[in-house]
Amino acid sequence: MKTSVVTREDLCRSVIAVPPLARNGDLTVNHAQNRALIRHMEAGGVGTLLYGGNANFYHVGVDEYAGLLDFLGEAVRDDTWVIPSIGPDYGRAQDQLRILRSRAFPTAMLLPIGFPYTDAGVADGVRRLTDAFGKPLVLYVKKDGYIEAQTLQRLAEEGRVAAVKYAVVRETPEVDPYLRSLISAVGADRIVSGIGERPAISHLRDFGLAGFTSGSVCIAPRGSTRLLALLKARRYDDAETLRSRYLPMEDARDSINPIRVLHDAVSLAGIADMGPILPMLTNLSEDDRRAVEPVARRLLEQDNALER
Repeated sequence: MKTSVVTREDLCRSVIAVPPLARNGDLTVNHAQNRALIRHMEAGGVGTLLYGGNANFYHVGVDEYAGLLDFLGEAVRDDTWVIPSIGPDYGRAQDQLRILRSRAFPTAMLLPIGFPYTDAGVADGVRRLTDAFGKPLVLYVKKDGYIEAQTLQRLAEEGRVAAVKYAVVRETPEVDPYLRSLISAVGADRIVSGIGERPAISHLRDFGLAGFTSGSVCIAPRGSTRLLALLKARRYDDAETLRSRYLPMEDARDSINPIRVLHDAVSLAGIADMGPILPMLTNLSEDDRRAVEPVARRLLEQDNALER
């Protein structure tokens, strides 16, 4: 596992995969199936794994946190960067950092809290948490005004921000004053697009963001890796063509539930058996599984064809 200090180059060296987490029937972590998914992603060129919302880290208990960290750290290749998550509430983040700080992970992502919070309160929390951790955090911005640009700038100047995962959904991603304000505060090369392939082209072409996160990369890593390379080369027409392969899966995730669809889609594609999803979420209904399975299998088939 990569343990060196996070640099801006790290943010664009790979698509940042945000995988689900496989569990056994008793909800314990399934090591063998998680390794199968990790091997699949690494074989397709993925070198960064962010365990956050898709892995349901919102509901991971503190009692299993140490074991989960140790497993993820040893399950990946020596050069793979693993980013675990903490929070979203302040008390749990504190408890998790007491465990995390004794391990070699160079950063962690602070999950965004939905309620209650204030801009100044988020800043105070980030300062206290990074003081306790001794390292900067990845901030996950998922809502307009979650953190003001000036506040983010001050935190970055204090060395508390490793990166920003920007995931505010827009009907027209090209028009985003809030993103513009955050870029003016910390620079585009410290922000990654955090909503998968759908806005990735606009975010990298029109805003100059460093890279993008993806859930569908867990199924089709070769194509997503190639998409990042095309964007770096500014081959936007080719990127649009390749991205179109991912839109049926992204449509299914948006129409049902992004976390639940991805979790079961990995199983339905035959990559790894992800098992039950941790409460407070549920696996897909049988009707939804029947709708998602051909989409997942088609995406994997298209990705496998890229090898030839």
